[in-house]
Amino acid sequence: MTLLTGETEVFSSEPAASSGCVVAFLAKRQTDGGPAIYGDGDYRRLMAVLEQLRDEGWLLSFRAMFDPQSNVLPMALDSGFAHPWDLSGAFEAPGLSAALAGTVRLEQAGWGRLFTTEWLLGPREFATVRGSGPALERNWGFMALWEWNDAWCEATAQQRRDYDAECDVAFKGDLALNINIAGRHRLDWAHSWHHLGIWETDRPETVDKAISGHEDAADFMFTTSRHVVGKVRPLAELLLPERA
Repeated sequence: MTLLTGETEVFSSEPAASSGCVVAFLAKRQTDGGPAIYGDGDYRRLMAVLEQLRDEGWLLSFRAMFDPQSNVLPMALDSGFAHPWDLSGAFEAPGLSAALAGTVRLEQAGWGRLFTTEWLLGPREFATVRGSGPALERNWGFMALWEWNDAWCEATAQQRRDYDAECDVAFKGDLALNINIAGRHRLDWAHSWHHLGIWETDRPETVDKAISGHEDAADFMFTTSRHVVGKVRPLAELLLPERA
């Protein structure tokens, strides 16, 4: 895969990291005041499909992207407190065909009865990078979707390299805040967004501090972005049917 931007001191495109395909989702509950169409049977089928996907090699949380061998539960972001999407997150499938088939299986198992969902699929472009500092609980997640704007398209190759170097300073600041960065995924083969970035962090205030560093580095000069922040919670909780 040809990179849209080059490798940097922070990000590398190791071949071993390029086989996975992200399955990101922005989901809103279908609650219109009418009778619930999602019930206990849907929940059981959906949890069974998630277990099958994990057995097939899917990574079903941000955490699993850093520790694939860990026995972490399927997780997502509880994001409705700040966004139109009640549930946000990302899995990583073994490949594109598996990713496409997996979304169909999830929708048919009951996901489509619970949510209206924007699915975003694309190959891994850069490897994961771990933050520096002591071990801590990373109970919050952050997702950044962005597309390169007209100014980036018109910039010279040297201007883009200078821009990447400035952004690298900001990303080093993220790592110094002990934020884990799940590399970068490429989305533009089928979406208007070009890339997805995923962070693991300890609290929203850390994200806010990190974004200030990106603003100082003029990170958004060449991009249009959408940011999503949420509390990491087990899908076994987030997918439960609502009780009257």
